[in-house]
Amino acid sequence: MLAKAYGAAVEGIDAQLVTIETSVTRGVGIQLVGMADAAVKESRMRVYTALEEVGYKQPVRSVLINLSPADLRKEGAGFDLPLAMSLMAAEGTIDGVKLQQYLLVGELSLDGQLLPIRGALPIAIKARELGFKGLILPKYNAVEAAVVDRLDVHGAVSLLEVIQFFVENKQIDKVSYDTRQVFREAQGYSSLDFMDVKGQESVKRALEVAASGGHNVIMVGPPGSGKSMMAKRLPTILPPLSLGESLETTKIHSVAGALKEGSALVSQRPFRAPHHTISQVALAGGGHVPSPGELTLATNGVLFLDELPEFSRQALEVLRQPLEDRVISIARAKWVQTYPANFTLIAAMNPCPCGYYNHPTRECTCSPSQVQKYLNKISGPLLDRIDIQIEITPVPFEKLSQYGAGESSVAIRDRVVQARAIQEVRYKDYSGVYCNAQMTSQLLDKFAVLDTDCLRMLQQAMERLNLSARAYDRIRRMARTIADLDASDKITPIHMAEAIGYRNLDRDTWGQ
Repeated sequence: MLAKAYGAAVEGIDAQLVTIETSVTRGVGIQLVGMADAAVKESRMRVYTALEEVGYKQPVRSVLINLSPADLRKEGAGFDLPLAMSLMAAEGTIDGVKLQQYLLVGELSLDGQLLPIRGALPIAIKARELGFKGLILPKYNAVEAAVVDRLDVHGAVSLLEVIQFFVENKQIDKVSYDTRQVFREAQGYSSLDFMDVKGQESVKRALEVAASGGHNVIMVGPPGSGKSMMAKRLPTILPPLSLGESLETTKIHSVAGALKEGSALVSQRPFRAPHHTISQVALAGGGHVPSPGELTLATNGVLFLDELPEFSRQALEVLRQPLEDRVISIARAKWVQTYPANFTLIAAMNPCPCGYYNHPTRECTCSPSQVQKYLNKISGPLLDRIDIQIEITPVPFEKLSQYGAGESSVAIRDRVVQARAIQEVRYKDYSGVYCNAQMTSQLLDKFAVLDTDCLRMLQQAMERLNLSARAYDRIRRMARTIADLDASDKITPIHMAEAIGYRNLDRDTWGQ
């Protein structure tokens, strides 16, 4: 007898339908075909043992299981549940017609308990897209999947519960979720705030410009000058996540297995701060079992790379293409994956190995060649892709000892949101462009027109600082953002001067 059940495989950050076809005939033995990895092939033993533990011992037969489409690689233990139900349908124990109305995913323990899986949200989205009546999955992942409306989501605890659902019509509790209401309530409070930062007004202004236009930032300064402190507070001045951004971010974290138990939506912008010993694969993504890397996990948020020169050169050069295209494509011999990488990069570094080059009060112990070698760890092409480059000096004692809070993140965020609203209207007819940092050359010529004074000022800066053509475009983008913060339709020399000031770390003038 032939029976079918439906499962899903995660490919990138989306799910693909997998049909589990089971044929039971006379004979002995079991075969599983359809480009399955080791975890899927081992499911045969888990399924048979779990069925026996819950009282449904399978007769000795010849069993052929095909996972279709055959050219799609199936990975992970999430196929255990649909395999078990397909086997029971082929034996005639459960109704195969009812079974095909549901998409099933879940890993089985040997005693028949359902264990968590990765990618519940994209699987639920695919189930609704294909018109399934419902989705049955482990209860652990049910809240996450229930974000998808117009789909019955059943969170089961055990295999026996699922069998009784199909054999005895015993209902599995549906999980409901008011996505919009919970999302609004989750737009919560952060313990971090810019009011805690003493001094560093010019740096805070630079980060405000970065948040307003989606620009990348590198901060160079001695230890203890506040680089990490300010970087960690950048998400508090970014615009709140939209529901669409929240769903995309949740999908990514779901596929990566980074969602906490009971979590449904990622409601705060991600802040990822990998250690400088991170490998190229962990940063970019991929691996034996393709998985999103830190660049993708930081999508719609902030990627903070502290002690930038300490990262391996191979890992840093991975950043080049994602910073331009905001996606990362990973190609291997047997697969190609494209992941989103739409993040704001914040990098921090010391100016030299000892950390005190150009320090106002402490003497640097490094030789000129050591300083240059340290700075040369950051390649020119990578530096060109970072819009805002600023030097930081330590906060003097007089400011550190002052009482009273500085400007709050809420006040700064209000200005950022107003600037982003201007950009949203400006780019409403341009797909894939949401902020000034994403402007193409054509959009720059349309929305960042420079008058004679601005052009003369920019020309002088290009010649004096020996800037590249890429830096020329980035200065124009920053000038457009600064004008938006002033609610100005026109870029003025004041805006241009501030934008040029944010390129003071270009190679020829670094540290001077």
